[in-house]
Amino acid sequence: MDDAGGGGSSWPYVKKPQPHQLARSLTYHHPYQGQGRRLQPARRQQQQLPDARIPHPAVVFYTTSLRGVRRTFTDCSAVRAVLRGFRVAVAVDERDVSMDAALRRELQGLLAARGRGFSLPQLFVGGRLVGGADEVRQLHEAGELRRVLQGAAGQDPAFVCGACGGVRFVPCPACAGSRKVFVEEEGHNSRCGDCNENGLFEEHSSAISVR
Repeated sequence: MDDAGGGGSSWPYVKKPQPHQLARSLTYHHPYQGQGRRLQPARRQQQQLPDARIPHPAVVFYTTSLRGVRRTFTDCSAVRAVLRGFRVAVAVDERDVSMDAALRRELQGLLAARGRGFSLPQLFVGGRLVGGADEVRQLHEAGELRRVLQGAAGQDPAFVCGACGGVRFVPCPACAGSRKVFVEEEGHNSRCGDCNENGLFEEHSSAISVR
């Protein structure tokens, strides 16, 4: 797996993030190719598909789309850019903790089990904690990150899920994001049981478990 730029690598910190623009997740470009749309009918190069019978190490990236702490958002954007910067794109299960508190609790548990405090971003490969922005930067600049990602499943970088747009979540179809539904038998509104605390429904639940 080769780096996109070749030669010396540079850490892609984002100096001026665009306001009101949610970064497109890497999550669902590869597994759901039959359900989405292609952004560009670009020319495609012939490539050999990996043997589906061979297990691939899962690449899980915990991040946030909130800009409340500029350094955290910048670090998340930088790691995302690195993961996208390989000639052979890597399939990444991107989990935005700002979208669902359950994902935040999940990461807190994973880090606590490893004796580490909560921080973002965090990258796991094959169930092993690679680390945050500093660790990923050091591996990238030393040319070791491609070795860490060796064997990971590939993805089509032009693919975007047609249902969620690559963001993983959509407004709850049961309550339209209001978090309330009318229970006709009881004659009053009740808390919607299909969505999370933000009124969002996870379009594609990941079956990948990180231990």
